[in-house]
Amino acid sequence: MPDTTPPKTKPILRALAGETLPTPPIWMMRQAGRYLPEYRATRAEAGDFLSLCYNSDLATEVTLQPIRRYGFDAAILFADILLVPQALGADLWFATGEGPRLSTITDRAGLDRLKPAADIHETLAPIYQTVRNLSGVLSPEVALIGFAGAPWTVATYMIAGRGTPDQGPAHALKDSDRAVFDALMERLTEATIEYLSAQIEAGAEVVKIFDSWAGSLKGADFDRYATDPARRITAALKARHPGIPVIAFPREAGEKYIGFHAKTGADCVAVDDSVSAEWVAEHVQVDGCVQGNLKSSHMVTGGEEMIRDTRRIVAALSGGPHIFNLGHGITPDADPDNVQRMIDAVRG
Repeated sequence: MPDTTPPKTKPILRALAGETLPTPPIWMMRQAGRYLPEYRATRAEAGDFLSLCYNSDLATEVTLQPIRRYGFDAAILFADILLVPQALGADLWFATGEGPRLSTITDRAGLDRLKPAADIHETLAPIYQTVRNLSGVLSPEVALIGFAGAPWTVATYMIAGRGTPDQGPAHALKDSDRAVFDALMERLTEATIEYLSAQIEAGAEVVKIFDSWAGSLKGADFDRYATDPARRITAALKARHPGIPVIAFPREAGEKYIGFHAKTGADCVAVDDSVSAEWVAEHVQVDGCVQGNLKSSHMVTGGEEMIRDTRRIVAALSGGPHIFNLGHGITPDADPDNVQRMIDAVRG
């Protein structure tokens, strides 16, 4: 029987389908954000960060700002990974200059106060509306990426109540009360499936799972709490939405990047800049599409070194499917002009 699936024409969808393109498609983690003056103006209009996330019109606007300015090949939904714990019933607020704060989950009683995963959608309805807005206005060549935090990374914030340098509180709970920790991970895995599925239904064409703190998991813990949740989420999404591409980002996984495609079913593995593009080509890209991995600091410093590293990465990964990106999110002190110079270096 002939294949009646319409051909993928958007560059990122082509790369995710395994095609090696002469010029890699490009987008940038945190591409809508504080380094852009237009973002800062819109956030001031919203009043605060969470109000911006939940205002569908303004969130649509900030998602589109870097597309208008730079012509990236994908827009990524403007939201935050900690909206899921808030939808589950955790208190969430942002301390000026200090980042997110949450009520903590450290025992069975705290866990029992959380809502079922299926009950998150009312709180997150404005996020889905933002996806619908974007799906209706993006140009035909620009893909729309939805995202969520991976269960382990989100759990680290829920257990500590904030970001921590070593994810120590989460490791402590994992080691001292495995039953409560596992139950929290299960709730987050189910909620992540629900959340990403709803984004896909609203129009997301790709979803990405951000496991920003995966690198602090070692040995069997990495397999159990980074690899396995990514596998379960990917399998559930593909069962509900056949053909949906999934990007997995187990940041600082090191040697654990090897085989991550096959172990999780992800269409693309995003890599950070602690590994070289040449190593990625040899050990990771052999299994499928990879994304990355220019140092974010280049967006601050610019110069010939940035251009040289950009071209080196493009060359190193030119033998297989590749989506060009940073190794982590762009920082607020980045120079917007350096972003354009990076894009020009990628596109020649």
